[in-house]
Amino acid sequence: MSNVTRILTAIEQGDARAADELLPAVYQELRRLAAQKLSQESPGQTLQATALVHEAYIRLVGAEAQNWKSRTYFFAAAAEVMRRILVENARQEGQVFCRLEKPVFELQVKKRAGPIFFCILGRRLFWV
Repeated sequence: MSNVTRILTAIEQGDARAADELLPAVYQELRRLAAQKLSQESPGQTLQATALVHEAYIRLVGAEAQNWKSRTYFFAAAAEVMRRILVENARQEGQVFCRLEKPVFELQVKKRAGPIFFCILGRRLFWV
């Protein structure tokens, strides 16, 4: 059993001291994961790796009690949370972009009342 799994098990059993041990135990790996996620993003990304780690950690250990089975489950959940944060961030930037500029193109779809408008932000396509 890894140190992280031991800490997660202790947290699940209600050990308050274990919760204080979790962030120092996982921080470096979360930082590497955040850097990897950010390296796959468009060059205009405004989020820093440290901010992504902190936001993801807050969401992971925040309001709901989680049942982390192991270190593997924890880091898989962290990767998913980071992905969601990056998507939310890109959508927010995309909404500002689309409000400031005209939509990039319009697509007529049969069985739909009107056109669907799309905006491209970096490598992402958003419909508005």
